[in-house]
Amino acid sequence: MRVAIATDHAGFVLKATVVEQVRALGHEPVDFGTWDEIPVDYPDVIAPAARAVAAGECDRAIVLGGSGTGEAIVANKIPGIRCVEASDPLVAHLGRFHNDCNALSMGGRIVGVEIAKACVTEFLTTGFEGGRHVARIAKISALEDGRTVN
Repeated sequence: MRVAIATDHAGFVLKATVVEQVRALGHEPVDFGTWDEIPVDYPDVIAPAARAVAAGECDRAIVLGGSGTGEAIVANKIPGIRCVEASDPLVAHLGRFHNDCNALSMGGRIVGVEIAKACVTEFLTTGFEGGRHVARIAKISALEDGRTVN
């Protein structure tokens, strides 16, 4: 699996751990930057990573920042992206299992190394349950297309 990785300056330190964990799980990280702690506007690095997933160039994305919130918002603005913001492995698991999330956002100022590794593991190893959740994902896609769902 090809995994887009993107971070702003505030998530930069956590990025090395994420890249290492992606590789340890047998996947290929695709680095969208940033490559240092010089301040950068997070939409400039997060949007290209999310677009790579939406276009099918990468299978999933992991985006990082200070809190992970802004990064999740940016990723979720890209049609076809369902990004879960997780600071707990169970949330990362449920984002995949129930929501078929294709992007994970975490905050480098929020999660430590071990929690980040556990979140990445859950995100990359958990499948989508399907069933009743399929109709819900279809409604999310309808909203992206400007259609009403109820």
